[in-house]
Amino acid sequence: MYNYRNVNPYLALAFGLFVLSWGALLIRWANAPGLVTSFYRNSIAALVLFILSNWLLGRDNMALGSSNMRLAIWAGVFYGIDVGLHAVGVNLIGATIPTVLANTAPVWVGLGAMLFFREQLRMGFWFGLTLAMIGAVMLMGVDQLRNVTQSIGSFYGLLAGVFYAAFFLLSQKSRENVDPFSFLCIAFASAGCTTGLVAILFGQSLSGYSMLTYMIFVVYGAVIQVGGWLCVTYALGKLSASTVAPILLMQAVVTGVLAHLFLDEHLKFSQYLGSAAVLFGVFVVQKQGKQQITKSYDNQSS
Repeated sequence: MYNYRNVNPYLALAFGLFVLSWGALLIRWANAPGLVTSFYRNSIAALVLFILSNWLLGRDNMALGSSNMRLAIWAGVFYGIDVGLHAVGVNLIGATIPTVLANTAPVWVGLGAMLFFREQLRMGFWFGLTLAMIGAVMLMGVDQLRNVTQSIGSFYGLLAGVFYAAFFLLSQKSRENVDPFSFLCIAFASAGCTTGLVAILFGQSLSGYSMLTYMIFVVYGAVIQVGGWLCVTYALGKLSASTVAPILLMQAVVTGVLAHLFLDEHLKFSQYLGSAAVLFGVFVVQKQGKQQITKSYDNQSS
């Protein structure tokens, strides 16, 4: 049987990034409140992962220690808040801007990694990250933030980035001793409960949508969520969060291109320049990560 533990984590991360980049488009196509879409995507993903873990992989149960269980649950809570805020922002102002702002997470991940995990990050890391964030701002297009709806949608995207960072940091800590199937199953179940509860508190119905909407929920949860995040979480078990998160900045670029092609969200010339800056900044960060903060995945189990 093929051993997935031998897969290059950067290759897995690239594939997961591309798959996840379609998520914002599905949110727009679902024609449902963002919190409801987030509830279904996470709940369906948790169910699929449970089946994979206990049936296809022949596991009797997902044995997690109490400490890792708590980390996975809290990671799911933060992730649920993140995707809920992001989805609401996408419904308000489109796919590109909230996705870019949600990917400000590397700023908070870098600070959190220094404060809580005591990672020492070189000047080159911060140079690349700063360049990537400047590019992200250019891609966003500041001139689009002049009305209330744009500002609120952008604020939701930015706040999502803070919770996105918390999810990454907890994922890194938990994934040191837990396989990606078990971790994601618990985290997504927790995220589904979080977004479902918040949706109900805001008076949003979890039922009564069209067949097409439910089909989008299934595709989002079973394909995008499971496939994309299995790849990303696998990478988190091999690489540090401060390496993975900046690379995932490119998700905003890919989403922007897809939104241009399929949602008719046009980019300006300055936004194309911003895309180039993001890509170059991520390249610099990745190079620094390989030199300093990449974990030796040959010596780790996943």
